[in-house]
Amino acid sequence: MTLKKRSLLTAAVALAFTSALPLTAMAQKKIVLGFSQVGAESEWRTANTESIKASAKEAGIELKFSDAQQKQENQIKAIRAFIAQKVDVIAFSPVVESGWDTVLLEAKAAKIPVVLTDRSVNSKDTSLYVSFMGSDFTEEGRKAGRWLVDKMKGTTGDVNIVELQGTVGSAPAIDRKKGFEEVIKADPRFKIIRSQTGDFTRAKGKEVMEAFLKAEGKKINVLYAHNDDMAIGAIQAIEEAGMKPAKDITIISIDAVKGAFEAMIAGKLNVSVECSPLLGPQLMSATKDIVAGKSVPKRIVTEEGIFPMEVAAKEFPKRKY
Repeated sequence: MTLKKRSLLTAAVALAFTSALPLTAMAQKKIVLGFSQVGAESEWRTANTESIKASAKEAGIELKFSDAQQKQENQIKAIRAFIAQKVDVIAFSPVVESGWDTVLLEAKAAKIPVVLTDRSVNSKDTSLYVSFMGSDFTEEGRKAGRWLVDKMKGTTGDVNIVELQGTVGSAPAIDRKKGFEEVIKADPRFKIIRSQTGDFTRAKGKEVMEAFLKAEGKKINVLYAHNDDMAIGAIQAIEEAGMKPAKDITIISIDAVKGAFEAMIAGKLNVSVECSPLLGPQLMSATKDIVAGKSVPKRIVTEEGIFPMEVAAKEFPKRKY
């Protein structure tokens, strides 16, 4: 047999073999996930984005990523684009809780399952999404409240609190406020004397804290910030006003990002309640299960702790974000 004939025969056998293989064995279609992120407003959000991108790559999932820059209309546009592109699964972290029914009904009509990550939506129709994964924000607020009540045991007189809220209408802002108030309302000494949004950003946290200090000055005993970035901004304002953060004003925040640990080690932040941004692996696992037709839990809660300044130096080397 000539070399040419042998080559042709080998090619024919190979072709016959591959066409006999089922399609799945030849090349499984890559899962496509459309993800709409809130923005990049904090250290937490940056870590969350990195976790999702890295996990998608590791899982072999094609990720179509969109940054909403903290605007709901941008997220709605992104979700509509994902529907038009016929992605397999849509996931998003909603900027605010309400106003999603119309676009989620469009996704449902297109038979594209939706996963909520980190934040939930306020909708009576829970069939509009398959699963919500993320932290229990109300419990985070309660943890902050319990820590404060415990710290103030044995003291007398009013405890005047100023509160830096997250983005107006967002699930963490609503729930962290609710959980905190639920705990402190049992003791009339605890009073929230000022409460305003700092939009989860460092710059706004500083600006609002400056206004609080001008209005209330030395009357402020406690700052409760809905995230670390706002607390770090507020620390700057407190120092610029000639006061000592974590001493003159007790500071409680939420997220437990590296920046908060650095502030605690420096003695400028009293405690940070953990809220893990590392949701990527959970999301990719759920995406694969959904595409495979397996059922996933309607609610997946992230397990988290609380870190007072006394443990910050010991815990810091273990932090991944």
